[in-house]
Amino acid sequence: MLTLASTIHSLRPPPCAIGSYGCETPSKLQYGVLYLALALVSLGVGGTRFTIATMGADQFDKPNNQGTFFSWYFFTLYLGIAISSTVIVYIQDSVSWGLGFGICVIANAIGLAVFLFGKQFYRHVKPKGSPFVSTARVVVAAIRKRRILETFQSQQDYYHGRGDTIGAVGCPTESFRFLNCAALKMEGDKLPDGSYTKSWWLCTVEEVEDLKTLIKILPLWSSGIFLSTPIAMINSLIVLQALTMDRHLGPNFKIPAGSFLVFTLFASAISIFIIDRFLLPMWQNLTHGSLTPLQRIGIGHVINIFAMVASALIESKRLHVVRTHHLTGKPNHLVLPMSGMWLVVPLSIVGIGEGFHFPGQVALFYQEFPKSLRSTSTAMISLLIAIGYYLSTGITDLVRRSTGWLPDNINDGRLDCVFWMLAVIGGLNFGYYITCAKLFNYQNVEKHVDQATDLVGT
Repeated sequence: MLTLASTIHSLRPPPCAIGSYGCETPSKLQYGVLYLALALVSLGVGGTRFTIATMGADQFDKPNNQGTFFSWYFFTLYLGIAISSTVIVYIQDSVSWGLGFGICVIANAIGLAVFLFGKQFYRHVKPKGSPFVSTARVVVAAIRKRRILETFQSQQDYYHGRGDTIGAVGCPTESFRFLNCAALKMEGDKLPDGSYTKSWWLCTVEEVEDLKTLIKILPLWSSGIFLSTPIAMINSLIVLQALTMDRHLGPNFKIPAGSFLVFTLFASAISIFIIDRFLLPMWQNLTHGSLTPLQRIGIGHVINIFAMVASALIESKRLHVVRTHHLTGKPNHLVLPMSGMWLVVPLSIVGIGEGFHFPGQVALFYQEFPKSLRSTSTAMISLLIAIGYYLSTGITDLVRRSTGWLPDNINDGRLDCVFWMLAVIGGLNFGYYITCAKLFNYQNVEKHVDQATDLVGT
């Protein structure tokens, strides 16, 4: 649809010269085609980007192999985004929008063909109903039976499903004990034939434990919000910095300000490759153990703080150049005698940090979320990114309103103070993450870490 909208004249408004006041506004049909195409893009990304991550990990049994898959998945994802942000954008700007979107159509068609070709080889996990309904049922049943828990002591009082035999989960744990009553069997839960079945009054012990697992991991998940927020802000603010700096790469080529973000993507892809091929094997040889997902995420937090510090220092240098050349109060479009390549440093550090924490987060959530929620677990990363970007706009607006750090002309502001503020936020968030990590107990990863340790030892 985007290809058609950019090539068929009736689906787009006529060309309009920059600064002209007589431009023809798009018709309702043209708006409709554009918005429908963008809606389909959102649905397509939501249905594929992180579902592919889950489906790919389902093909492997060992968490170490799953972690390797996640690393290469993100490597491919970042590399693809980097290519589209450079090659495709260049074709659209320099040749034709229709050709650029047409190449994307071909790429999607090839991807779909490869996906369907491999269908016969995939391990298919059968769906077992909505996990969200199961979670809601536990909450409702626990509230309804909240006053009867003390009268039941025997393990036989709990409903396990599968013919009501005691399953692998066994007796409910004591954590969040008030939820246990959702699995308590009562006379009113019996069917006419004397058996029990799952309902909004009765849940299995496994469903109760799944909800407890979800509650335990949510604090760790929430620590990723203020990891994504500084990244979103630095991506926006560095574009403003680039607009005021010398972006020439050689005498004839000038890097677009928005294209500087590609350095983050390349740094992420390269760092993921180095981590998976060299750093992780080296870590195993030195420590005789695997680098756990929590450790990878923690390293990503620290590197992200260093990126904010580097941004603050470079902005201080940029403002020094502004004052030295008396450009304070002058228009933004005046180019400073300072190379924009300085901005590659913090962007590359951000990319290296993402190479640690994004694959680590996906691996942790996939391994530690209840099995019924694994397809949702990987999508939780995209939710973190979305919340981080929305929150970044709110923080930016708050800074603009309450301080003089972000005026319309950044040469008159204190963008370095904004970066120092982000570094402080990152430091506080890292402390929160460390607290959550210390209180968190692995449910599934520790076994596999021990297996990896034994393997390295032999």
